[in-house]
Amino acid sequence: MTTRMFLVRHGATELTAEDRFAGATDVLLSEAGREQARLLGIRLAGESLSAVYASPMRRTITTAEIASESHALPITPVDGLREINHGRWEGRTRAEVERQFPIEYARYEEDPYTFSPVGGESGLAVTARALPALLDLVERHKDSAILVVSHKATIRLLLSSILGFDPRKYRDRLDQSPAALNILDFKDAAHARLTLFNDTSHYDRPVPEVPKHRLSKTWSQ
Repeated sequence: MTTRMFLVRHGATELTAEDRFAGATDVLLSEAGREQARLLGIRLAGESLSAVYASPMRRTITTAEIASESHALPITPVDGLREINHGRWEGRTRAEVERQFPIEYARYEEDPYTFSPVGGESGLAVTARALPALLDLVERHKDSAILVVSHKATIRLLLSSILGFDPRKYRDRLDQSPAALNILDFKDAAHARLTLFNDTSHYDRPVPEVPKHRLSKTWSQ
């Protein structure tokens, strides 16, 4: 049994260029994000998808609809795949958060996996809801291929857990560009291989730029 999962981050949104915390904010895709999803759809047109799943947020649902248009499959929302909630940081830039909530932000920089802002979620909490949801899809689609559209932090936390990476460093050591394609092959729920990671060659140059900003203090200096 092998399940192939095309795990995709949603396309660019109206807030992407502003580099704001917007995990629980239900923002729309920008025109650039819609075009990224369209080009991804061309890339996936020849794949034999059996199902399409997405986080229930509008940016993920729309990305899934555009990217899977040629397959004429319904989009099934999965609540566990939604993005991390940043609580009272939502809508603010990293610099604003660091200035307004310096103690919270210092703890977040030290360990974003176990710490959560006031009213928000920790990386651990996201993993606890997202990983069972993802593995359930693997069990339900044995010997087939599925498209799953989720979010930047959620995908990085999932990959950290599945591949055995230190989740405390997920923000600095793993990246996910808008509409990036990842491919995971599962022999079963306990055995996975990352076949493709953060690939944007459907709309970007073959070698991606060095990451800058993207809500990470490490990569902003």
